[in-house]
Amino acid sequence: MILDFPKTKKLRIFTVEDDFDFAYLIQTTLNREKDMTVVGHAASEKEALFKLSSLPVDLVLMDLNLSSSPSDGILAGRHIRLKTDAKLVILTAYEEPATIIEACKQSFASGYIFKSHFEALPENLRRMATGATPQLALIRSLILSDLSAAEQSVLNLMLGAKITLRSSSKTISNQKNSILRKLGLRNQEELIHLFRHYLL
Repeated sequence: MILDFPKTKKLRIFTVEDDFDFAYLIQTTLNREKDMTVVGHAASEKEALFKLSSLPVDLVLMDLNLSSSPSDGILAGRHIRLKTDAKLVILTAYEEPATIIEACKQSFASGYIFKSHFEALPENLRRMATGATPQLALIRSLILSDLSAAEQSVLNLMLGAKITLRSSSKTISNQKNSILRKLGLRNQEELIHLFRHYLL
């Protein structure tokens, strides 16, 4: 089934991958799909942020292994999420659950795909680009698991929910600060920006 995407009618994909042969394989594979186009590629976080600053993109396909450690890929993905409106999908050779969970939480990803499942890449990207998926719901719940029940209520308030809380304004203010600290964010604007893809 070919899905119709807004504006361009194609899913615009940007790849961040330091293995140029694999990046070429991704590009040729996805460009064969009638509803997809790879609009750009970068081999590093710096290059990606520079190109993405002026390039409309729907989805960033992010390799975790940009160096000897997945932590660099996680940080790069987080920065890309903060600086762009694109959804982030992690593409990785790492299949350890703890690594994947941490990567998705810290980078505020919309999903992940194992390189060993490459043949399913186009269909997985379609699902992630066009709506809520089980992976998206799981990542959202993992992020929320770091917050108390009271903090989750305050988070909903920060995200624009029309709810009334019984706590004092001082307590709510303290909880807001705690939420930002736990999620590693500087302000409410970053919070709203990152959670726009998680509003299921």
